[in-house]
Amino acid sequence: MASGTQATVREIRRLQRAEGPAAVLAIGTANPPHCVSQKEFPDYYFRLTKAQHLTHLKHKLTTLCQKTGTEKRFFHHTPELLAAHPHFLDGGRPSLDDRLAITADAAPELAASAATKAIAKWGRPATDITHLILSTNSCARTPGADVRLATLLGLRPSVARTLLQLNGCATGAGALRLAKDTAENNRGARVLVACVELTVVAFRGPEHDYPHTLISQATFGDGAGAVVVGADTVQHPTERPLFEMVSASQALVPGTDHAVSVRLTEGGLDCRVLMRDLVPIAARNVERCLSAELERLGLGGVGWNDLFWAVHPGTRAILDHVDVALRLDPGKLAASRTVMREYGNMFSATVIFVLDEQRRRMEEDGEEGVWGVLMGFGTGFTIETIVLHATTNLKQKLPLV
Repeated sequence: MASGTQATVREIRRLQRAEGPAAVLAIGTANPPHCVSQKEFPDYYFRLTKAQHLTHLKHKLTTLCQKTGTEKRFFHHTPELLAAHPHFLDGGRPSLDDRLAITADAAPELAASAATKAIAKWGRPATDITHLILSTNSCARTPGADVRLATLLGLRPSVARTLLQLNGCATGAGALRLAKDTAENNRGARVLVACVELTVVAFRGPEHDYPHTLISQATFGDGAGAVVVGADTVQHPTERPLFEMVSASQALVPGTDHAVSVRLTEGGLDCRVLMRDLVPIAARNVERCLSAELERLGLGGVGWNDLFWAVHPGTRAILDHVDVALRLDPGKLAASRTVMREYGNMFSATVIFVLDEQRRRMEEDGEEGVWGVLMGFGTGFTIETIVLHATTNLKQKLPLV
């Protein structure tokens, strides 16, 4: 009886698993309507915070903004919203409840905008979504943004929800890693990944916790990205796989937890980024993580310039150092640099924007590449690595063999 029972369990397990690899089936992005140019941001910020007299800090913020490589950013918080909440300007005053009350509605609504676009491109009804993974650093409650998002999209009550809160920038790639595992271990599963970030939780005046506040104010913006992931797509001819997700891994660099940290305080979200340590840490460890992953897959002979790249652009300096560390040809990180220029760093949502830009470059502009890498960087210091294989749907010209 025991052996027969075991055989039955193994057979059930086999039938539960998908036949093929998980694939990205559709991508959608969204931003709030309020946009501020990076050139105008120092004047805008010091006017809003009523700190025009702090000319030395304004000069420092201007320098930081110039170094980001960003031209504009989008924000949910407007001058009118901040005027109605003057206590947001002082990081030492309790304001967390009011900030979270704003994001409780606004974050799921922005996520729904991105997800609706992804589902429309996917071509199947929202009720066919079986799993929902939502990542955000802007909310902290349960029932959370995942429940509200599922309601807004009209997902089935039986949808399996996973909510990732306060996991930093790397969680965009981390959520995709979870989606890959979910799709491949649940036959017929269709996983919706949504990442949404609103920096109203972190907006404050320049005198609070210098220089970390100015670094955050110069770098981060608001946005939402959504991806539909699934396997066994041959069973649904209407679906159009874009990138097969060949492998996914996470690496924590020991002794680096000081470089990037995010925590909730009574005065809102507190982001600490030690640029002087962060940039070399990322540059030194990217090649090690990539080499280990490609060797494990039997792809050790692939050159870095043979790959296409979707790298989370934490800062322009990180991209510059990755370029040098991997000896990449000019333009290899173009998708990341484009997103950094057009949107800034949107925490976990950023890498989805980068993946969509890479899709556009390959599908519409004819950029070549078959094997590629998606990378996320975040607190810890954590590096997420996903090896991708572009499908023929992206109109590739020169396959890598």
